[in-house]
Amino acid sequence: MAEQAGIGILGFAHGHVNAYCRQWLSRPELGVRPVAAWDHDRDRMDRAARDHGVEACETADALLARSDVSAVVIATETSRHAELVETAADAGRTIILQKPLALTLGEADRIVAAVERSAARFTLAWQMRVDPQNLEIRKLVRNGTLGRLFMVRRRHGLSLLLNPAFAKSWHVDPAQNRDMWADDAAHAIDFLYWLLGKPESVMAELATFHNPDTPMDNGVAVFRYPGGPLAEAFCSFTNPAGENTTEIAAEKGSLIQNHGDAISCNSTTTHRGIGLKWFLREEEQWIVSDHPVPQSHSDRIAALAEPLAAFVHGDAGPIATAEEGRDVLRMTLACYVSSREGCRVSLDDPRIDEV
Repeated sequence: MAEQAGIGILGFAHGHVNAYCRQWLSRPELGVRPVAAWDHDRDRMDRAARDHGVEACETADALLARSDVSAVVIATETSRHAELVETAADAGRTIILQKPLALTLGEADRIVAAVERSAARFTLAWQMRVDPQNLEIRKLVRNGTLGRLFMVRRRHGLSLLLNPAFAKSWHVDPAQNRDMWADDAAHAIDFLYWLLGKPESVMAELATFHNPDTPMDNGVAVFRYPGGPLAEAFCSFTNPAGENTTEIAAEKGSLIQNHGDAISCNSTTTHRGIGLKWFLREEEQWIVSDHPVPQSHSDRIAALAEPLAAFVHGDAGPIATAEEGRDVLRMTLACYVSSREGCRVSLDDPRIDEV
């Protein structure tokens, strides 16, 4: 059994952290043990402390002062990320931060500076970067199996904004989390960045169609890379079901991935097809991946617990660095400028810094 590392939870606003805690508590071989909790919302903190059997702390500083806390998960509202990263970094703790990195590029710069100043070990928690099928896609792209890429499309969807009650959630409060494009389209945008790197420009259309209290519920962004490919993030948060999540058109073949997000994983109980396949022109046949379709979206979230544990123990590097998180935030915010101005926007456009 791995040596147990004590971990503190700073905030339970982002519910994914509960899945990590349940995994760490039920799988002691991962060597991570939640020991303390803090949240500015006292009721939420007390409920989580009871659920996970950890000690509630009156302040974030009190949690960070504990000798049995070597690492922290920051899962507060996005507006609180910069301050808590600075505090945890100055306390010398290993940091796991829920996505997205920050609300603004100014806050992102504060986070990057804090990590650099303290030399803190830091990672963002991006589940798409650890999905086995996504890792296989990245390998096929990076090793040249598909050849030169022409088009990449990533569809990402949720049905949450069809629920009127979600309008009361912090996720759609501009002061705490901006809106759903900033919160969740960031998954698809990070996937494109992780797969292809930083683009040169973007053209985007963002819209609110269903409920004005839950803005930016649908959007499309096309990122242009020098010499190709064109890469599309197609995101709807008013989508009850789905299937196809990734498509690639390339010189040597094509790739299709199904059931790779919340609505597709959770709508496959009666129809579960092939998860990932690719066609190679020279072989004139489809090749099917050995990686199975996830049983549910909650399984995908819980699967982050193991690589995060490896990071805490120093057995693996960061899933995503603070600098990468800043790049992805810039790509995400550039979409707002493009949609507002109705034009293609370069990723070095200074107007992005003002969003």
